[in-house]
Amino acid sequence: MSTTTEHIKCLIIGSGPAGYTAAIYASRADLKPVLYTGLTPGGQLTETTEVDNFPGYPKGVTGPELMEDLKAQAERFGTQVRFGLATKADLNASPKRIWIDETTEITADTVIISTGASAKWLGLENETRLRMNAGGVSACAVCDGFFYKGQEVAIVGAGDTAAEEATYLSKLCKKVYMIVRKGEMRASKAMQHRVTNTENIEMVYNSETHDILGKEMVEGVVVKNNVTGELRTLDVTGFFVAIGHKPNTDIFKGQINMDELGYIDVIAGSTKTNIEGVFAVGDCADKTYRQAVTAAGSGCMGALDAERYLAASGKH
Repeated sequence: MSTTTEHIKCLIIGSGPAGYTAAIYASRADLKPVLYTGLTPGGQLTETTEVDNFPGYPKGVTGPELMEDLKAQAERFGTQVRFGLATKADLNASPKRIWIDETTEITADTVIISTGASAKWLGLENETRLRMNAGGVSACAVCDGFFYKGQEVAIVGAGDTAAEEATYLSKLCKKVYMIVRKGEMRASKAMQHRVTNTENIEMVYNSETHDILGKEMVEGVVVKNNVTGELRTLDVTGFFVAIGHKPNTDIFKGQINMDELGYIDVIAGSTKTNIEGVFAVGDCADKTYRQAVTAAGSGCMGALDAERYLAASGKH
């Protein structure tokens, strides 16, 4: 079991915009935060080549550069940034107990959870290759739609999020193909009407993505009709996946209140959870916006909530 035990005033689990911003504020408040990065230091944004919508970067910035800037800012104020994965938690203990990589036990007066959410992918070989090489595969129309202005794109998904993203893309792109596995969407009727009443969205029902074409960039998408077996090639330059996200909150299940999808419930207008001294920030608690700037804002809130909790309990 544990080979090392350490006590920390403020433990931050996760290192995306929410975690690093929480660290900046917590360290400036002299909470002496320790941040564990998880397996992907910097989170989802490290897989994003161009970030054009984060304030303060008029010429844009790459995801990894943005995360390195936030990390450096947090470290400048005294945050200890450590590589490690939280593998077990006892949030009801006092102090809270977290195990890192199953070898280090941390006790903490406050815990800020910023573990994020991971996009669900189709699992196609070319999808993974082009996504990792910034070749035109994305899970965020709001983030990347701008790059496909005036072009033809495809989006796969059938729920409200997919419908919303297809509508968003339709305002930027020449044409949007919406690939739906069944003969109808599962989105709300209002969202279905919005999609079907948009002229430049073409519905591709009863179809699944068979392959994504292109060596370095998306050059087309092959769809297979799952009723007739017929293959059809869509001439597109961008491919968007909108089949959902999975919050990275499994280790906290059964202890902290979550919705049916695993997103952590927070008290409205705060980052407070049902457990005193435990706060949730960023995409692990946000299934609505999922933007770097909103995650950063909630990170600030989490640190302020943690500082106030510690002050009220006489620990700061």
